[in-house]
Amino acid sequence: MAQVLAPAAVADDAPVDLKTLALGSRQTIAGMVYGTIMVLAALTAGAKAFQDDLWELGAVVTTTVLVLWFAHVYSHGLGESLELGRRLTLEELGSIARRELSIVLAAALPLAFLLLGAMGVFEGRTAIWLAFGVGVATLTVQGIRFALLEQLTVVGTIVTVALNISLGLAIVALKVLVAH
Repeated sequence: MAQVLAPAAVADDAPVDLKTLALGSRQTIAGMVYGTIMVLAALTAGAKAFQDDLWELGAVVTTTVLVLWFAHVYSHGLGESLELGRRLTLEELGSIARRELSIVLAAALPLAFLLLGAMGVFEGRTAIWLAFGVGVATLTVQGIRFALLEQLTVVGTIVTVALNISLGLAIVALKVLVAH
């Protein structure tokens, strides 16, 4: 008799502490990296059009992240439903949503800098660059966390961090090409 495995949605539903929310965990590193890349891409797409209206840019970034998070949760729900051969329960779908919440949380620090810029604490361009900087820093931290969790060698750690930073810097380079 074949054993039916529980979907990934129900695999880990442990309570989340502040450190896990900020830095991610084994289960959330992928979402944090994906969310950060989405935020950087949304910043790139909207930076030129909304550089003088950081409230609007923040709304664009927030909307983009929320819509893509919802699409991500929905598509994972479909996939896990097909894998199980039945509809997911609301609890299982909620578990997927919580697991993937790191996608949304990845936007918190970049949006904080946009908000500070919108409130006049920073000049608009400075706020946008700080949002990019914190995004690239997040990718760096997540690369290091992945390497530590996977107990990679020094070379493996350098490669992992370099790949994460390269993704972030490629998006920053696009911003420079598109917005200037």
